[in-house]
Amino acid sequence: MSGEPLILVVDDERPIRRALEVTLTKAGYRVATAGSSAETLTAAALSPPDLVILDLMLPDGDGAELCAELRDWLAAPILLISAVEAEGEKIRALDAGADDYLTKPFAVGELLARVRALLRRAGGAAPRDSLIEVGRLAVDLPRRSVAVDGAEIHLTPTEFDLLKELTLAAGRPLTHQMMLRKVWGPGYARETQLLRTHMGRLRDKLEAGGLARDSIETLTGVGYRLRDGAGASTSYGISR
Repeated sequence: MSGEPLILVVDDERPIRRALEVTLTKAGYRVATAGSSAETLTAAALSPPDLVILDLMLPDGDGAELCAELRDWLAAPILLISAVEAEGEKIRALDAGADDYLTKPFAVGELLARVRALLRRAGGAAPRDSLIEVGRLAVDLPRRSVAVDGAEIHLTPTEFDLLKELTLAAGRPLTHQMMLRKVWGPGYARETQLLRTHMGRLRDKLEAGGLARDSIETLTGVGYRLRDGAGASTSYGISR
């Protein structure tokens, strides 16, 4: 089997599906396609993709709702695409679990750049071969896994990368611009709403796992900082 990433393209318009399939194939990716929510769920279950490109408008459902359903069991990054430019729709899509949002029409170069960035964040090499422990929180960089008191917490690739940057900062504050550049890239330095949405989801999951919501401290007008957790200082160790 080919080692190239598999991308699932979901759009109800056949010409767009075909154009994206050709573009991504030429760029070296394997591509599967679907034209509806039902086809998407079947395709993703049979051959789990490494990335999903998902149109917001589908004939048998809403793209954001489908995104939320996929996110329940699929860890692959999801890139939503749509002709809808309303800010509220973008936020709704991000709240549903999308990792990025691209408005039609878009340039091929921009699409491929977003795809590369999402795949890199999802499966790129970890910067340190370490298990980072902050109080009750453990972040295993090579395995890209997170646990609280030994119980694993499922995070999306973007959520993991945000937490990774906070843990690597070892209690130092990170500005909005620093986090946006590190996790999304230099072209995202002004996308503070994107950061807030994903940070809110990350906090929700950590809180559900037993951590205090303010374990990630908001520095008003500045950025964020990871507290020392349940009274323990940050430590580094070789990952198991």
